Amino acid sequence: MQFGSPDPGAAGAGMAQDTVYDTSTTTFAQDVLEASKDALVLVDFWADWCGPCKQLTPIIENVVRSYGGKVRLAKLNVDQHPAISGQLRIQSLPTVYAFREGRPVDGFSGAQPESAIRELIDRHLGADAEAELEQILSQASQALEADDLQTAAEIYAAILQQDPQNAAALAGLAHCYMKSGDTERARQTIALVPPDKQSSQDVASVLAALDLADRAANTVDTSALEARVSANPADYEARLELAVAFAGNGEKERAVDELIDLFKRDRNWNDEAARNQLLQFFEAWGPKDPATLDGRRKLSSLLFA
Repeated sequence: MQFGSPDPGAAGAGMAQDTVYDTSTTTFAQDVLEASKDALVLVDFWADWCGPCKQLTPIIENVVRSYGGKVRLAKLNVDQHPAISGQLRIQSLPTVYAFREGRPVDGFSGAQPESAIRELIDRHLGADAEAELEQILSQASQALEADDLQTAAEIYAAILQQDPQNAAALAGLAHCYMKSGDTERARQTIALVPPDKQSSQDVASVLAALDLADRAANTVDTSALEARVSANPADYEARLELAVAFAGNGEKERAVDELIDLFKRDRNWNDEAARNQLLQFFEAWGPKDPATLDGRRKLSSLLFA
């Protein structure tokens, strides 16, 4: 659907002065469609003869200006510029449409109180903020996976400056400490997660990693455990302790292989201890870790053989 050719000069002059401006058939593409790629744009369709329009206009102008540039208001006189309202099938006045990414995404007809206008705006700004946060968290996660701990920590810290109780950022920062070997700081960081957010997967992964680190720290030397397993392959307790010790030393593949071998020998031993320990490894290492992917593949081949 075409709304006319952009007129960057006319649009830019109006928008540089205020977030509230008049638009027209020729400037609509620039004033609204292009502008909505950078901010939420409300379009107020009105006419001189419309009484409710005169009630709505000052309210919506004040609301838009209160958002400090995050929202813009383009006002279109439908009598002077009927083509746009015709294409959008505007049937009553006043009508307000909200545009995002070059298309209408919401709207209302008739005069509305300030609370209703703010509710519409907040609904879409909230969605934008959530999408932006997800993108930033993804960047931090990629840095963490690449062992760029400095970059990851800086991103998580920036998020926490705005939202000190953000569970994903707290968990990410705790993972940074874990990877640097500072388990105590990791424990202190994850303790800051509010109780109602502790069930998230990110937090569970940190807690699993901390538990694994504690258990690995309390195990005896691996050589002694390896000797026990070599002397008695049916010493399942030694195999389990050896797997945890390997994981604590960063030997993830050996840890997985020990548990897979134990699972093959007796999957039901100690209430499926081998499988449960594997699942804890996967949770602590994260779903994208090569050892997790390999371990899940091996476990699945046994479960569904």
